[in-house]
Amino acid sequence: MQKRAVFIVGAKGIPARYGGFESFVDQLTARKQTNRIHYYVACRRDLSENKADLYEYNDATCFNVDVPKIGPAKAIMYDVKAFKEALKIIRQKKIAHPIVYVLACRMGPFINHFKKQLKRFNGELLVNPDGHEWLRAKWSLPVRKYWKLSEQLMVKHADLLICDSQSIEKYIKTDYSKYQPQTRYIAYGSDIKKSEVSLRNQKVKEWYAKFNVKPNNYYLIVGRFVPENNYATMIKEFMKSDTNKDLIIITNVKKDKFYDDLEKSNHFLNDQRIKFVGTVYDNQILKFIRENAFAYLHGHEVGGTNPSLLEALGSTKVNLLLDVGFNREVGMSGAYYWTKDNGSLSSLIKRTEQLDRDGINRLSFLAKNRILKQFDWSIIINKYEKVFSGNY
Repeated sequence: MQKRAVFIVGAKGIPARYGGFESFVDQLTARKQTNRIHYYVACRRDLSENKADLYEYNDATCFNVDVPKIGPAKAIMYDVKAFKEALKIIRQKKIAHPIVYVLACRMGPFINHFKKQLKRFNGELLVNPDGHEWLRAKWSLPVRKYWKLSEQLMVKHADLLICDSQSIEKYIKTDYSKYQPQTRYIAYGSDIKKSEVSLRNQKVKEWYAKFNVKPNNYYLIVGRFVPENNYATMIKEFMKSDTNKDLIIITNVKKDKFYDDLEKSNHFLNDQRIKFVGTVYDNQILKFIRENAFAYLHGHEVGGTNPSLLEALGSTKVNLLLDVGFNREVGMSGAYYWTKDNGSLSSLIKRTEQLDRDGINRLSFLAKNRILKQFDWSIIINKYEKVFSGNY
């Protein structure tokens, strides 16, 4: 029996470094439960550890794609070239009934052209609409208009849209009702396994010593350093609080205009509790850092189910989330919520520090229960494999 070929376009590649889509594809391939599917994963050659045209990883065929350095349009060009390469492999291998699963809506103006070619092989186009890219503050108005148009065209031509958030699914069905889009809600996954390292691990010891951090004595933020993740509110409100704990920020911070404006308005460099510590690429060490945080702060307000939030719910005892639909549908009663109103987060920090051990343990139990019941990787992988087998 021929295996169902599933081509994944849009992630930067595997093995994953940072990024939600990369982590998702890594897990999807590593945790495969059926032998009736074979994955082909597009990867950007400039970011790949393996530079070969084709290589195997997690029993998936990875194919490298070269993308010219053309600024912001690079991501669009990558998707276009990756889809083109997928069609080339389909043609060469004479693959019948392939699936091309496109992550995010960047290549909308080109999608009809590729869909027509895919249909020649009786193939199906699946799309993950991701979050509201057109709302991201980093984009200029013309770019935002492009993203919105691109999203519209991706929705129009997709055979199925897989939404990783119920809020996104509702938005797609409402805003694009004229296309009668077929949708399916499948979230990202996570787990509640403990990290495989301890404080005795040399790298762990070095990390805590380097930044003068003590376990269970810090608040933690993990995420891209962009305005829509609400760093400005979180830093300002943390500085307003009288906690003696640190604020550890794990991010790919660049000393750019956003960083400079943040410092000018808050003067966080004068607060010794606030520590930008760069990135942590070792997943086990990152998990240990999450487990030993006093609380996790999450300010994402654009996007679907955020992987870093799921990882926090599975690892961190106390989670303080920005109160938006995406976050509340994930955390539910397993987290506390704050708004961007002046004093909301700082007062929540004060209340959180008054929790006794039973209160903390109860919140931790509820958070982990959310992962076990709805977001465990085995549940998510099973749902995807049913879709890829044709069971919409």
